[in-house]
Amino acid sequence: MKITIEDRPDGAEDEIIIRCKQVDEHLLKLVYALKAGQEKLTVTRGTEILQVMPKEVYYFEAVDNKVFLYLEKDVYETKQKLYELEERFRGTDFVRVSKSAILNLSKVKSLSPAFNGRFEATMKNGEKLIVSRAYVSILKEKLGL
Repeated sequence: MKITIEDRPDGAEDEIIIRCKQVDEHLLKLVYALKAGQEKLTVTRGTEILQVMPKEVYYFEAVDNKVFLYLEKDVYETKQKLYELEERFRGTDFVRVSKSAILNLSKVKSLSPAFNGRFEATMKNGEKLIVSRAYVSILKEKLGL
């Protein structure tokens, strides 16, 4: 595989051109990751409206018909539904770990078995999330186990 990076003049839009004989699953995952990583999430906290890069998100959680996203130290609300976020970040480091949570694997410090076939994910900021038994196989597949 040949990779070429060229400097662009100021004001020129960034562009990625992929030339290949065949589009495979690996290439599609790479494209999805590039697209998802560049699109900011619009979030709110009270009356404050901000934009957040997806790579900053530790996890998304649905609580009382609202979806929250958790950063290292901050919590924001998003108007997107959990299933919309799951679809948007398909093929990236985000993985559904329960009916109410999507986890960013790049922010996981460690995983350990818990009771009843579940797993416990310890995040880099010290928070802990439970991976439901129904989603453990999906997590293992995502990790290549």
